[in-house]
Amino acid sequence: MERSLELTSARLQLRTMRAGDWPLFLQLHQDEAVRRYVCDALSEAQIRGRFDSRLLPWTVHRPDMMALVIERRDNSAPVGVIGLRSDWANRQAEVGFLLLPAQQGQGFAGEALQSLLQFAVQNCGYHKLVATVTQGNEPSLKLLQKHGFVQEGLLRENYFLGGQYVDDLKLGLLARDWQPL
Repeated sequence: MERSLELTSARLQLRTMRAGDWPLFLQLHQDEAVRRYVCDALSEAQIRGRFDSRLLPWTVHRPDMMALVIERRDNSAPVGVIGLRSDWANRQAEVGFLLLPAQQGQGFAGEALQSLLQFAVQNCGYHKLVATVTQGNEPSLKLLQKHGFVQEGLLRENYFLGGQYVDDLKLGLLARDWQPL
């Protein structure tokens, strides 16, 4: 896929992350409410490393994370980020998203996810989309299930987070089962 990508939905624009999106990325990764189920606190240098890796040119054939900034179409305000990590050998991609707390609960994550899934299935040709949800992250689990993901496994004490081992739920969506909402 091309380096610069734009997807639109009724209320949102999803666009390729750019160097100028560093403040948004930093804010998302420093906010405890956002990263609670994602990772422990990281240094600014560690966050910068993650950010820089998402600026690399992306294609379905590379395992780098394709990151898109989610913006509101009515005022261009940032909502968060969404993306996929490709495993082209298996025609799979893992989806992930982070939203600013003030933008949560308004249906933006679902709208962005729907756009990303359509792109992944119809334009990229993935056979399967997968997601990992840390146990306890009910809003993300419900959102993914609403969009057709089903739980395929439970990895017990799989991830060290917040000073303890936590379980991860593995979810999957076959391209043939994806339905536009």
